[in-house]
Amino acid sequence: METKRHEHFEKQLKKLIKKFRSLEEDLLVVEKNTIKLLHESKIDNNSIEHVPNLKHEEIEIYKIKKFACKSLKGKGVRSGIRVVYARSIKTGNIEYLEIYYKEKDNTDMDYDFVKSYLKEF
Repeated sequence: METKRHEHFEKQLKKLIKKFRSLEEDLLVVEKNTIKLLHESKIDNNSIEHVPNLKHEEIEIYKIKKFACKSLKGKGVRSGIRVVYARSIKTGNIEYLEIYYKEKDNTDMDYDFVKSYLKEF
């Protein structure tokens, strides 16, 4: 399983790292302990949800809802950080699409961006 980052993800990450300095390290932990656990070992720890409204023959879209961020001490997996990624059905490769901080104003994933991403296939 290979992972890569979409430029949209990189821009969002760059902004968030200013506020949450541990994000790069936290992403590696999530990849190892959550994404690989679900897709390679078939163990679901209820951290990731499949986004059913966004369908494509070759790509599945997932959202990580339980993301532990060391910069947000005391929050654990309820940090409010969300990661949206695409997984190739054929190869199993992952592409990170979005990362955002879900605040009280109910920020949610950018469905328009993800839909335009799916149209590329």
